[in-house]
Amino acid sequence: MVVLLEVFTSKNCPFCPKAIAAVEEAVKELGSQVEYKHYDVNEDVDKTMEYKIMSVPTIVVNGRVAFRDAPEPKRLISKIKRNMK
Repeated sequence: MVVLLEVFTSKNCPFCPKAIAAVEEAVKELGSQVEYKHYDVNEDVDKTMEYKIMSVPTIVVNGRVAFRDAPEPKRLISKIKRNMK
């Protein structure tokens, strides 16, 4: 089962690069088991409103908000693997 991983960030967010790095590490480790999409909350307003994103970074796994922060890569990978079952 492929897990959809969506990350919401903003260009002026000081914590967002850490979230992006965690997501990229997860994608690197899990490869084709993950579909990854990145949204800028200022540019992708419709998608941001769909998930009611109020803060960045926010990471959504399979349509559910999983993190409202920049998690450690191991924590993110663990969450993704739980969603593969």
